[in-house]
Parts: sequence; structure tokens; C-alpha cells
Amino acid sequence: MRSALTVDVEEYFQVEALAGVVSRDEWDRLETRVAWETGRLLDLFAREGVRGTFFTLGWVARRHPALVKRIVAEGHELACHGDAHRMITQMSPEAFRDDVTAAKKTLEDIAGVAVDGYRAPTFSVVRATLWALDVLRDAGFRYDASVFPIRHDRYGIPDAPRWPHRITEGPGAGLAEFPSSTLRVLGRNLPVGGGGYLRLLPMEYTRRALKRLTREGPAMVYLHPWEIDAQQPRFGLGRLATLRSYHNLDDTEARLATLIREFAFAPARDVLTDLGLLDVARATKAA
Repeated sequence: MRSALTVDVEEYFQVEALAGVVSRDEWDRLETRVAWETGRLLDLFAREGVRGTFFTLGWVARRHPALVKRIVAEGHELACHGDAHRMITQMSPEAFRDDVTAAKKTLEDIAGVAVDGYRAPTFSVVRATLWALDVLRDAGFRYDASVFPIRHDRYGIPDAPRWPHRITEGPGAGLAEFPSSTLRVLGRNLPVGGGGYLRLLPMEYTRRALKRLTREGPAMVYLHPWEIDAQQPRFGLGRLATLRSYHNLDDTEARLATLIREFAFAPARDVLTDLGLLDVARATKAA
């Protein structure tokens, strides 16, 4: 059973924890590190012979088109992380439509491939924003990877389906959904194998949890390029935000390499196709 290996391509200063510290007007004046960080991940994936999905911001793609082209040239799936890294909970349906339409067009124009998948910044497809799934379907996306079936202070739909599935009714009917991975323990869903959970939780927990999950179905592993960059500029944050943002940055790449060597991975679109939830991946978009 192949699991999905995914990367959310964004700058270190675009995380939601810094929203009250770094203004959007400052973004273009700050040191950019995303091309170097993502390049390290691409080098790692090449050494290990694995391909993944890169959910990329339109904002990043316009500033680093060569990075986007490299992702595609090396056989990875290019997918969408929105345009300006805004949580859906902060946008109207009209603003969200403009955001994802602009990002999809930017990515497809640069790379010359169809962009089928979307992941919302901060997993912000929550119960109150399920309307966003209709917008995604109507914009031409074929799958979403924004739902996290956990309780969290910023995101999550605790009772959402835990495994990849096709949405058959209600918002987003027709889309495939690839939720982030959870382990069911004593009636509660516990997060597994992504972002801060990969960095903060004991590695043995992650390995054992993924072994258990992959006996039943595919898992979803995700991270951000800045999570392998211990030299990134740091900002003064509260204790919890500091822990979430900066703990174990010097160990994440090694943890990821361990998982790549122990489990079978593929791009999210390929895993969904294996499951019969998507048609055979579409051919390269005509220039």
C-alpha cells in the first residue's frame, strides 16, 4: 500500500503563527529561503528514488518559476496551496474563488501541466467552510487534501471520514478527498506523520502509527520546506507558537528520510488513482 508524500511549498514567514507578527506588506522585503529549502527536499527525494506532491503557493511560483519547473521535471506532482496563503475562514466565497483560480492558472501556466489537487493553508476546510469544496470542484480541481479529522484550536473536523474517499453528496460532490492521517485510540483521533506532529511527537510513535495505518490503507505524510531549515530567521513568539514553529527543525530531514526508507510513497494523485477514486492521471496540459 503506497502512502502519499506531500510538501506544502511556502516561505517560513507565511505560517499562520506569524500572522500577527509579520505583515503581508513585509513579505517581499524578507529573506527568501523557500527555493533552497525545497531544493534540499528535492535532492533528498532524488537520492531515495521517491516522488511526491508539492502543494505550491501561487505567490511562491511567481517569484520562483524555476523551482516549479524543477518539481515537474523531476517527476513530482504539482498541486495548489492557494495563492496568498490565506485561511479560507478569513475569505468570502468570492475571494476564495479568486484566490484558487489565480493560483491554479499561475501554476499551470508556468509548469505546463494540469493541477488537480488542492490543500488549504492551515487545513482551513472546516465545518463552516465546506462551501469551499464546491468552489474547488467548479474551478477544475479533482481532489482536496484539506480536511484534518481531529480537534484543534485552528482547524479540524473531528468526525470526518479518516480515509481517502469520493464525496458523493453535499458540498464538493464529485471530488475525491484525501484527509490527513489520524490514529484512532480510545474513541479519539490522534494526528500522525505531518508537520509539527512529525517534528514534536516521538519518532517511535510516528513509525508505529504509520505501520498500523498502512495495514488498513494509505497514510498522508506532509511537511513544509521551512521545517528542515534550522538556520531560518526566527521571530519572537509565545511559548506554544515557538514550540510549534521551531522545535526539532534540525532533526526533521533525518526523520523524513527514515520514513521514506521504511514505507512506500507516491504522489497523492497516484495514490488516489490506485484506489479508483480518480481516473487515470490526465496527460500534460498543452502549452
